[in-house]
Parts: sequence; C-alpha cells; structure tokens
Amino acid sequence: MIFTVAIDGPAAAGKGTVGRAVAAHFGFAHLDTGLLYRAVGALVLKGAEPVAAARGLVPEALEQPGLRSPEVAQAASEVAVIPEVRAALLEFQRSFARREGGAVLDGRDIGTVICPEAEAKLFVTASAEARAGRRLAELVQAGHDASFDSVLADVKARDTRDSERAAAPLRPAEDAFLLDTSDLDAAQAVAIAVARIEAELGR
Repeated sequence: MIFTVAIDGPAAAGKGTVGRAVAAHFGFAHLDTGLLYRAVGALVLKGAEPVAAARGLVPEALEQPGLRSPEVAQAASEVAVIPEVRAALLEFQRSFARREGGAVLDGRDIGTVICPEAEAKLFVTASAEARAGRRLAELVQAGHDASFDSVLADVKARDTRDSERAAAPLRPAEDAFLLDTSDLDAAQAVAIAVARIEAELGR
C-alpha cells in the first residue's frame, strides 16, 4: 500500500510529535524533513557550501549529533531559503513519500510542494507564545541557557522567514486539516490526527 501523510506547520507546533506517533500507530515510515535542512546547516557550519552540501547529502548525515542545537536550527532556517538547496532535497523526500507501506513526512512545504497529492494532509499550528514555551523547555532540558523572551523572538523571526521566503513559503495546503495544539497536550493532538487519517483511509 502506498499512502502518504503530509504534516506541515511552524517551529515547535508539535508536528514532529504528531508525525512520529501517527507513523507508529499505522506502521508507516516517518521522515522529519527538517532534519534534512538541519543536516545541511550543520555541514555549512563546518565550512561546506550550502548547495553542494544538499546535493551530496547521505542518509547517515541525519544521524550526526547536535542537529537539535539552536545554532544548527538557525543555520537550517538560513539554508532553507535557498531555492537550489530545496530543489536538491526534493527527490529525496518524494521518493520516501511514495515508498511501499505508507509514509509520514513532517515539515513546512510537504502538502504544498513536496507531496501535493498526499492522501492525508495536516497543518499543525499553535500560538507563538505556546510554541516558545515548548521550545524553551526543550532547550533547558538539553542543557542550553535561554530565556523565554529570546526564544519567543527567535520563533517569531523563523515564522517570518519561513512564511515570506520566495521558495516554498510556509502555508497550509488548501485541503489540509488545521490542527491547533495551543491548548492540547500531545495525546489529545495525536488522537485528533489519528482519527482524521483513519477517516482518509476509510476505516
């Protein structure tokens, strides 16, 4: 069976949590496409040229340590606005999406650009304040020193960069199901997503 679930949304809205849980529930493969850009960003921080790094990216690069650091996140956001970088990573994502057995991809342009024909599309969002609180908790748990105000400013800056970029701006697909997680815990958000996908599967 080939069945693609496209999950989009801004930083720290919970799309990764929902994506992983949905994939586990249905037995689908999962790809956090943001890791592709983080892997390229990490290589750029080490001196690589962005387009060359994207074109030469290998799956093992997604396993390198430190991809969740604030520095790599910033670099990933910066390389993601380069059209040639996005083009280089396009086929990697599309071939993953149509693999046998079902696939879940989460990112920022899955339902609009990567997989516009996906059988199920979700746009996971939340208020900037709710997302900043979640991201701050992640950073503190990982041992990073950060303040709520600085994280909120970073979240808003990323939102602006992602939504205003010329190449594949962040926006919901017209046929995407909008899932606002501002006042939901992870279990509630996952339950809504699973129910939506089961409806698309005809269960």
